[in-house]
Amino acid sequence: MILVFGSINIDLVARVSSIPRPGETVLSPRYETLFGGKGANQAVAAARASEAGRVVMAACIGDDGFGRDARANLDAQGVGTAFINVCEEPTGCAFITVDEAGENAITVASGANLALTHAAVPTNGVQGSTILVLQMEVPFAESLAIAERTKQAGGRVIWNLAPAPASFDPSELRRLLAAVDFLVVNEHEALMTATLIETPRSPTDAAALLAKVGDTNCIVTLGEKGAVAFLSDGSRVEARAAPVDVVDTTGAGDTFVGILASALDEGLGLTASLERACEGASMSCLKIGAQTGMPTRNELVDRRTGDR
Repeated sequence: MILVFGSINIDLVARVSSIPRPGETVLSPRYETLFGGKGANQAVAAARASEAGRVVMAACIGDDGFGRDARANLDAQGVGTAFINVCEEPTGCAFITVDEAGENAITVASGANLALTHAAVPTNGVQGSTILVLQMEVPFAESLAIAERTKQAGGRVIWNLAPAPASFDPSELRRLLAAVDFLVVNEHEALMTATLIETPRSPTDAAALLAKVGDTNCIVTLGEKGAVAFLSDGSRVEARAAPVDVVDTTGAGDTFVGILASALDEGLGLTASLERACEGASMSCLKIGAQTGMPTRNELVDRRTGDR
């Protein structure tokens, strides 16, 4: 069973010729309203890649139209919503600009996401078979508490350190590493986080350092180059990404994390799980929006049948 503990947002997306610089205004002919939030994105990616009923989400939404629509969307995607609470804050909202090359810039108004607590998950909500998926868009202390509960129950924890925190101290990092089985970072997040310990020469060096210091597994995503996992025993596993004509990279990282969780929950080994996650992340770049391009289980199996 996969438990995603994290954020729910509504994404307002505008396509522009170039992402505006500080003080610059760039016009867009229109905008789209899409479902997002790193937590919700990862839950949807995991649910689409999994057998029915394998994914549940713990989150907080506002008592507003955005929140009701977001819950209904998760229900429709096959994500369990029993652990989603309603609070007085408005549902989270993200403002996204996407340029002609498919790159994006994102500003998030957290809203109800900051009201999420680990108490949203009842005692029997984590078990030895649980794979917990975490990000960094809800309070860190609450994520750490549910991670430690999951480890105590014998479950596994995947923590996507995104967005990388601007203020984080080494003691917090060490507690996080002690509570995680797979830390997932992109190149920027790897460098930014490892610098709390020492200055690495490259993103892969940073990931190797985090795996060694934390005695855990650290996966660094490398965009079009795929991903590399540095394991607690000092070894490494690599997976390549499929070449695609990129339309929008929004949600590619979340797709990777959700499909990784699904593959591990299914019982695949790490190499096959990484390959499936890279394949799915590449496929997600073919459409606009975080969730709209996430592949289904059948699409993944059709593209890569040798990993079962």
